[in-house]
Amino acid sequence: MDNQISNYGDNFQQKSKYTRVNLPQHQLDWDNKPEQYKTYPNAAKKIKLPNPEFDISIPFWRIVLNRRSIRNFKNEPITQSQLSLLLYGMSGLTRIYPQFEFRTVPSAGGLYPIEIYVIINNVENLSQGVYHYNIPDHSLELLKEGDTRAQIANACLDQKIAYRSAVNFVWTAIIERSKWKYLQRCYRYLYLDAGHIGQNFYLVAEALGLGACTIGAIFDDELNELLGIDGISETAIYVGVTGKKRV
Repeated sequence: MDNQISNYGDNFQQKSKYTRVNLPQHQLDWDNKPEQYKTYPNAAKKIKLPNPEFDISIPFWRIVLNRRSIRNFKNEPITQSQLSLLLYGMSGLTRIYPQFEFRTVPSAGGLYPIEIYVIINNVENLSQGVYHYNIPDHSLELLKEGDTRAQIANACLDQKIAYRSAVNFVWTAIIERSKWKYLQRCYRYLYLDAGHIGQNFYLVAEALGLGACTIGAIFDDELNELLGIDGISETAIYVGVTGKKRV
């Protein structure tokens, strides 16, 4: 096997290092800054989610201590309110200013390159299908209606938890949104940003009494095809599954 191929991870780590003698110097092109949000104006349907209402009586440290990966789910639906809180906890807007919005997670440079797609298997009063989370509107955009459980499970290296879950979240990265500022080093930050979202996903699921597990072993282009993205400018990088815990 070609050494460049077999050691691509090592090469990436070394080539994306900052050094004092090799620190990129570039001017930010504000006229061509990528759009902060992705929306689907021609979505088949737009579903406004319930306003996120948190139970402030739930103790934070109990949530942290009990957080773990759960791989067994009941064949029961979760509610739209639970879905709303999961999405808001992963990337909802918290403080809105004229030129910038803060979210529930940090992001390198405040660029937020991660998008959230929602594969609904079993949610009360929502059709099965592939949806996109419209962050500024806190709504779901229906992209493809139908049962895609087999496709999502197959794309997650045939892991059945993605078939049995109530919802699968697919986190994608819009590369240029981060590369605009950080050039090639952006790839380091994409995965850090996804990790922040993944941890919030676990914590919110635990607060709601739901099971959660994240999946990094994916067939990238099978997921990209399911979502209708090109795998180059935007690509799937991480998956989270959730549902009612089977005790």
